[in-house]
Amino acid sequence: MKIKILISALAAASFITAHPAVADDKTADQAKPVTEQLVDTLTTLSGGPHAGFRSNHAKGVMLEGTFKPAAQAASISKAAHLQKADSPVLVRFSDATGVPNIPDANGNAFPKGIAIRFQLEDGLATDIVSISINNFPAATPEDFLGLLNAVRDSQNSTAKPSPVEQFLGTHPAALKFVTTPKPAPVSFAAQPFFGVNAFKFTNAAGQSVYGRYQIIPVAGAQYLSKEATDAAAPDYLMTDIAERVKKHSVQYKLLLQIAEQGDEVNNATIQWPESRKTVELGTLTLKSVVADSKAKEKTLMFNPLQLTEGIEASQDPILLARPTAYAVSFGRRLGK
Repeated sequence: MKIKILISALAAASFITAHPAVADDKTADQAKPVTEQLVDTLTTLSGGPHAGFRSNHAKGVMLEGTFKPAAQAASISKAAHLQKADSPVLVRFSDATGVPNIPDANGNAFPKGIAIRFQLEDGLATDIVSISINNFPAATPEDFLGLLNAVRDSQNSTAKPSPVEQFLGTHPAALKFVTTPKPAPVSFAAQPFFGVNAFKFTNAAGQSVYGRYQIIPVAGAQYLSKEATDAAAPDYLMTDIAERVKKHSVQYKLLLQIAEQGDEVNNATIQWPESRKTVELGTLTLKSVVADSKAKEKTLMFNPLQLTEGIEASQDPILLARPTAYAVSFGRRLGK
């Protein structure tokens, strides 16, 4: 079985340490927190370290615009950006892996990523971080590390089956993730994104629901043919979105898929049925590329647990691990 190395948006909050079952002969690496090991392995897989770049989703472009909440958004949550006023937003689109110059249509550059920062009053902000696939390959940081390490160990291995094939043979969620089709989008403006982690949303009346974000392009999902993918320029997505917003704004609908009783809210590998109710939270309108995008994006760490009143984290281990790994990568990016 030929497996492409397909690495998703890096997860990473609580300081999760290496599994205690490892005996006294732990290597120095195994003694590190799992979140730091994730960053180490992603760096190895990318041929890094690449100074000044993220350990995953290194290649990207940042835009700015506004978010206008939908009329029914306030009935879902009392979060400030879901009320009446528009909020300024920063949005970063990205390719997977820590390779800073990976071609946009390369098979390893998937899934694509989107990070959204809603800028609130008093200098506050709240973030969304999502990917272009509606599930994650692992339910825990330890399993995600196992997948990445298996990919790493397979690079120069002659074993049959290879370490990654062995891992996928015993981890159906990871197998599903790496074998899910990941077509190249015509544009970031035509690529849907999905929040694989659930959050708890509470309105002013104290009513709560769990939901997952969906970020759907108003232009609709559009993908390249195989021939167009093979012929695509290395930076076609980055160039296209910059050219598009020079001519007219690009819009997305921010939706929330609502969990029903019995739906798993703490496991990012489980995709909820399409029959689940979705509520429109509002419209993202992107108007321009940030003037100093390359420099600006290096100084920002998007954090899915940077939340505001009315939105709370679930207990999903992947969600709760993400900020810690992001912080490790961010510190290295800044040379700390």
